[in-house]
Amino acid sequence: MKVRNSANRTRSSLGDVGEERLLQRILPALPSSSAVISGAGDDCAVVRFGDSKKLLVLKTDCVVERVHFTSDAAPTGVGWKAMARPLSDFAAMAAKPEFALVTLIAPAAVSTRWVTELYRGLAKAARMFEVAIVGGETSGTDGAMSVSVSITGAVAKDRWISRDGGKANDELFVTGTLGGSIRGRHLRFIPRIEEAQWLAQNFRITAMMDLSDGVGADLPRLARASNVGFEVDDAAVPRTRGCSLAEAISDGEDYELLFAVAPRDADRMQTAWRKRFHKLRLTRIGRLVPHSGFRVPSSFRGYVHFR
Repeated sequence: MKVRNSANRTRSSLGDVGEERLLQRILPALPSSSAVISGAGDDCAVVRFGDSKKLLVLKTDCVVERVHFTSDAAPTGVGWKAMARPLSDFAAMAAKPEFALVTLIAPAAVSTRWVTELYRGLAKAARMFEVAIVGGETSGTDGAMSVSVSITGAVAKDRWISRDGGKANDELFVTGTLGGSIRGRHLRFIPRIEEAQWLAQNFRITAMMDLSDGVGADLPRLARASNVGFEVDDAAVPRTRGCSLAEAISDGEDYELLFAVAPRDADRMQTAWRKRFHKLRLTRIGRLVPHSGFRVPSSFRGYVHFR
């Protein structure tokens, strides 16, 4: 008779479960309050704050050596990326960032010049979007370097956009081009904050998020949050020059906007976009569909943490 070890059955690793299943386990147990409008699981948290006429928006993100940047990457680019990643999440919510906290965790052997250049990149990105860096923390480590940035800001109560409001027949759009970010664009992308706020002010944007893990991973997340499916026209997916369709879908770190818009607004929005942002491409890639019977295409893959 073989005796099962019940302890072993519970010793699954992060690599076994992956990011999505990990979040499904831990998010339901997190404490919340009546002030929380949108908590863990969206691009940013949105909460009521006192008697303010606006909503408070919060986000924290990090970059980790050998995961988000190589050891020989330019420190100014690393700093830019560390600040721009949470700013891109603010764009996804059509919110205005205001204050940032920076935490640096680094080995003692890192040169002070490298760190000075890192903060130059952080400051450059913050100034571009009128964000004040108001503090943070530093710590030593024997492992890889990491930089964490937390941002707070605000959004009008009737202007913020979540990823869970999409409806069947809404049309799907992406900004810019997709794929090939590893060639250097992942260290110099521009968060689409201005574009997102303009969209929220002028059109019925029902759901939105930024493309950090690739449209192959992020579009299914938006669809699941909105309880719908999706159809994508592969030929329409805007590829960065030299990229295949698979790379455009799966490479990740594009930091472009993916959003759904009410069908009656789509044509008017495209016309107005070309006049306002004529240097930035906007592409219709498909539409949302009823969830019943929907299956995510096998070609839709993106970056998965812990794998």
